[in-house]
Order: sequence, then C-alpha cells, then structure tokens
Amino acid sequence: MPVNQSLAALSEGCLLATVVMYALAMLAFAGDLAFGERGSAQAAALTVPALALPEAVPVSAVPVGVGGGSAGPAAPVSPPGDSAPPSAPAPRKRVRPATGPWTRAALVLTVVGLLTHVTAVASRGFAEHRVPWGNMYEFVTAITCVAVMAFLIVLARYRIYSIGLFVMTPIVVILGLAATLLYTAAGPVVPALQSYWIAIHVTSMVIAIGGYLVAAVLTVLFLLADGIWVPGPLQPAVGALMTHLPSRETLDRVSYRVVIFAFPIWTWGIIAGAIWADQAWGRYWGWDPKETWSFITWVIYACYLHARATRGWRGRKAAYIQLVAFACLLFNVIGVNLFITGLHSYAGINS
Repeated sequence: MPVNQSLAALSEGCLLATVVMYALAMLAFAGDLAFGERGSAQAAALTVPALALPEAVPVSAVPVGVGGGSAGPAAPVSPPGDSAPPSAPAPRKRVRPATGPWTRAALVLTVVGLLTHVTAVASRGFAEHRVPWGNMYEFVTAITCVAVMAFLIVLARYRIYSIGLFVMTPIVVILGLAATLLYTAAGPVVPALQSYWIAIHVTSMVIAIGGYLVAAVLTVLFLLADGIWVPGPLQPAVGALMTHLPSRETLDRVSYRVVIFAFPIWTWGIIAGAIWADQAWGRYWGWDPKETWSFITWVIYACYLHARATRGWRGRKAAYIQLVAFACLLFNVIGVNLFITGLHSYAGINS
C-alpha cells in the first residue's frame, strides 16, 4: 500500500512539537533546581503530627499525700480516656514532596510532549501501514518515547522531581539528532523485516532500551552523589547541585528497580530475535554483530544484577558494571547499525 503522505507530515510536525515541549520542560526542571528551594522548605514544614497529644495535667493539680506529707514529684497525668501512653511518639503524616510552579509547569510540558510524541509515532505507523520502527530514525524515536514514559512512572512512584533536568536533557538531544541526522522519509521496509516478528522482537528491544536509558541517568547521578572524582573547578558546582537531588540510596535503589524491569524484556527480545532469525535465515544464532553485541549487553547486565545480589558488590562497583553494560548497549544501537556490515545493516540511515 502507498504511504499516506498526510499522516507522514502529521508525524513529522508532531515530532517537532515534541522536541519543543521537551526542551521547555527541560528548562522548567532547570528552573526548579535554581529557584525551587522554597518549595522544598515548605514540604519539610508540612510534616506535622497527625494527632496531637493531649496536654498533661500540671503537677500542682495532683493531690498531696495523706497526712500532709508531700507525695513526691508526680508524673504528668493524662486525662481520662486517653489510651496512648504519654511517652508514645505521635504518628506523623507522610507528606509528599511539594511541587512548586516550576515543577508543575515541567510536568505539564512533559505530559503534553509525550502526547505529541505518541501521536508522532502512531501516525508514522498508520502512514506506513506497519509498526513504526523499521529504521534508525523510527527506532530512536520510539526508544525516547518509552524513556519518557518510564521517567513519568518513576516520578509518579517516587516523587523525585529533581532528576527531571538530567533525564530530559539527553532525550531532547537524542530526538534532535534523530530528526536531523537520522531522518528517513516514510516508506516500506525491506523484505527481511516484513514479518509479524518485528512487532514482537523490536518492540521488546525498544521497551528495554527506554528503561535502560533512564536507569543509566540515575546511576550517573548516584556516582556523583557518592563522591566520584570531579575536577577541582567543578567541585563547588557539583556539590551544590547534589543538595537538590535525592539521596544516594534512593538513586541507587530506583536505578536497580528500573533495570530489574527492563532486563527480562531484553531477554525475551533476544529469544524472539533468535526465533525470527530461524524463520528468516534458517538458523537461530549466527554470531552476527548485532546478535553478538546484544548477547554481550545481556551478559553484563546479568553481571550487574548478580553483583547487586552479592554482599559487597552494591553501590559504586555495581554502578560501574551497569554503565559498562549501557556503553555496550549504545555501541549495539549506534555503532553496529551504522558502521559495521552485517545482516542487520538495513536498520541504518536512509534504509
């Protein structure tokens, strides 16, 4: 079927609007870091006791002992009917971090950008009458869309809004490169990709890579918070920045949980790719460069998860392993597709 040029133009327009929305959201998150201290102070001030303890009866109200002798120092007596002992700590409400105007604006812009992003991906698919990740341009566009979804889920679950600038910045850069250097006009895919397995294998990879991207950003922030070496002139700025970010433990824990989510999906993607390879090329595994680097990436992420489950390998050491795995992933997505000839070379630019 011919390409629907109207929908293809809609996709390109929506992608441009997405880049603009995400860039504005990035600036709003930066504004929150620069001018949002007051909101954090208000959040701390809002943590108040859920139930105030009744005032104790003054000592002078306690009767004196029989015979006129002093009854000695008397402990405060609670009014009748009070079931909680005076020494019991009052329960406190769990107050969510305050969202100031900068944060609210950033979240609105991110959600609006995600809507235009989804529209761009979907309209591209409808225009081509297939799943919209048959080349590098579409693949990267879909990955960043999933990364923003994962980012918003992390914000909804953990309320760590201060990471927004550091997640949105690489997404804006990647989308900008996709819309310029990687752009490919809408059209049919090569015959090797004309299979229902593209909707299974590649979709799994897209979801996993989107999660890995968010986890890698959190891990870099964890290393900065953990005191990794920083050049002398940058130390004051980095130190001041760390005061606005979540704790080391929070960054490490959230990154680990995102990888736990993405790893089984990546595993299934490799298995689905092997099944597809058997149907397309007559063998499950042929050590093609893409297959090899996908497996290397899987092994290193497995080592990271194993290191996290092993005593003494949490924290910085495990973080280094995760970043090595992400570096292999980047080489697999960029280097293998663009610079190495193999059976997956059709996924390059202008394919």
